Amino acid sequence: MYFARRALLAVLAVLFLTLPATAQDKFITVASTTSTEQSGLFKHLLPAFTRASAIEVRVVAVGTGQAIKLGEKGDADVLLVHHKPSEEKFIAEGWGVKRLEVMYNDFVVVGPDSDPAKIKGITDVSAAFRKIAETKSTWASRGDASGTDLAEKEIWQALGIAVSKSGPEWYRELGQGMGPTLNTSAQLPAYTLSDRGTWISFKNRGPLQIVVEGDQKLFNQYGVMLVNPAKHPHVKVELGQQFIDWIVADAGQKTIADYKIEGQQLFFPNARKQGS
Repeated sequence: MYFARRALLAVLAVLFLTLPATAQDKFITVASTTSTEQSGLFKHLLPAFTRASAIEVRVVAVGTGQAIKLGEKGDADVLLVHHKPSEEKFIAEGWGVKRLEVMYNDFVVVGPDSDPAKIKGITDVSAAFRKIAETKSTWASRGDASGTDLAEKEIWQALGIAVSKSGPEWYRELGQGMGPTLNTSAQLPAYTLSDRGTWISFKNRGPLQIVVEGDQKLFNQYGVMLVNPAKHPHVKVELGQQFIDWIVADAGQKTIADYKIEGQQLFFPNARKQGS
């Protein structure tokens, strides 16, 4: 009896060690942005995908620039990011298989109630940025090569206004994600650029309010890409493609649209049909 029990325990131990390992293999790593994480979208979206597929999604939430670097190194299976020029470059250089559009929202300029640059209500974001520079009103920049940071820098560059970590004095480059940047902006207080999704979910607003919105230059598109297995053979192509197929199909698109905070929709699905 003793030896029979030992044998049974040994068999169960083997099963215990083997079966979970197989289950644990059914996961993918998605490198994405802090906006999708800090807005709460992934907490809403990913359980629905896992229920439908039995595939776990492990998210690395960083700025878009860092997410793309992770893809180039093969440290992710899928990228879900929001800076189209960087995404197209990633595909053109062979790091990704194909880029598909998933959803969009927009950026907003938030700033203190006192509005020292007097830009509240301006619908031309370039004009608002120019007034901030002219009045030397404090600006908090993410400074992390994220999609938001790149969008902000493109506006300054188009205006011919040089900004960097070293200055000018009114320009504060933080090297932080969206949530911490909003926290710092509330404490200073300062103007900053935020994606609307994170702003809606942000609770510690203090003196901050939306001061500029509605400019087409503030449009914020998200794309999804599979990391190219020709560059990195360990990429989980089948599982990663299942995630991409689901998120651009009706079920994923509806799940995105259904995510709301206090009745406000944070992201708007706009996936195109595969191959279109």
